[in-house]
Amino acid sequence: MTGRAVSHAARVRGSLRVPGDKSTSHRALLLSALAAGTSVVRGLSTGDDVRASAAIVAQLGARMLVDGDAVSIEGPDGGLHASAEPLACANSGTTMRLVAGVASAIEGTHELVGDASLSRRPMDRVAVPLNLMGASVHGQGERACAPLTVRGSSTLRAIEYHVPVPSAQVKSAILLAGLSAGGHTVITEDVRTRATTEDMLVHAGLTVHSVDAGAGRTVTLTPGRPQAREWLVPADPSQAAFFLVLATVHADAEVELRDVLTAPERVGFLRVLARMGARVTSEETGGAVTWRASSAPLAATEVHASEVPSVDEVPILTVAAAAAEGVSAFRAVGELRVKESDRFTGSLELARALGCRAWAEGDDLYVEGLGDAGAFSPFALDARLDHRMAMAAAVAMTAGAGGVIEGSDTVASSYPDFFADLAFLT
Repeated sequence: MTGRAVSHAARVRGSLRVPGDKSTSHRALLLSALAAGTSVVRGLSTGDDVRASAAIVAQLGARMLVDGDAVSIEGPDGGLHASAEPLACANSGTTMRLVAGVASAIEGTHELVGDASLSRRPMDRVAVPLNLMGASVHGQGERACAPLTVRGSSTLRAIEYHVPVPSAQVKSAILLAGLSAGGHTVITEDVRTRATTEDMLVHAGLTVHSVDAGAGRTVTLTPGRPQAREWLVPADPSQAAFFLVLATVHADAEVELRDVLTAPERVGFLRVLARMGARVTSEETGGAVTWRASSAPLAATEVHASEVPSVDEVPILTVAAAAAEGVSAFRAVGELRVKESDRFTGSLELARALGCRAWAEGDDLYVEGLGDAGAFSPFALDARLDHRMAMAAAVAMTAGAGGVIEGSDTVASSYPDFFADLAFLT
């Protein structure tokens, strides 16, 4: 394995549009394939994760035509059908969980496979509710790890289901299966997760009712077939977060990020950064925003997992915490352990590699910041097939004293041009 050297940048300047939102991209592909007629999607994520979803919908019978930035998807009149070949989900947990929901309503046997990293991630959280609906979803071991075998049924039962661990992917898998269920599917979550699927189902002509209660939400879906639509995918806020933190912790930085999705459940990290003292301004641009960020001294804060329900931004917020003055606490972030890698341990190791004192108490993670990214130590990191750990490390190296990333190519799963865009800013 050849490491990628990342050097300290004297200054950071520029304007970017990060890739199309991954969550929206996956769902646009699946809803278009489920619809009768031709849908057009513009601005799809260029990452390998979304490519995996695109390849799978073609295997299941949808016809696709790529013309520049526009992707036309024609769903078959008679609906999707099982494929004789395994459905390769690569490194994408979103693909595996959402496709499991779709496949549950397609008669036949479907085999869902993933790479070494994905094959270690638990899929029991989708298997349990989908089995309750009448499908048969089974994996390896107690946590139902991939490969998954899904035996679909055209006569699924509607269920009322309380999601035990906040997860937009689990919620989405149930909703996608519920499109073909006999009755109303009702899902309750104690912490509101991203509503991408619900909003897109409504845009596709389905009836979805959402009621917020306290920190949670109850979603009720009326079954039906999505209608063909045009979809415009905005820029991914989780990818933008890396450059916002870079602009904030670097000593001499000004960065603009254009056309970013602003769904409330997706920008919790922005509220965390604002609380720490980050200088970030927002300008509405239609259904999205442009963010502008510049260098700022940061103060430690307390972050609860409910603020960033997917906890995807914790690795890059760890870099912000490392540059802050004081001890930051990340509460109830045990979910980090079952991501593409063990991001809980990875975030601890990253903070320590930067020169911080960092420790864990149960599912809480603590970082005593150095007060200045200029104090970061040079370090090496093994990305372990985890794109977010690689990108967080690259940001820290650019703002700090540089370093080397082993396995940096893993960023292709979500952001193939990440290092090119980083170079553009520096």
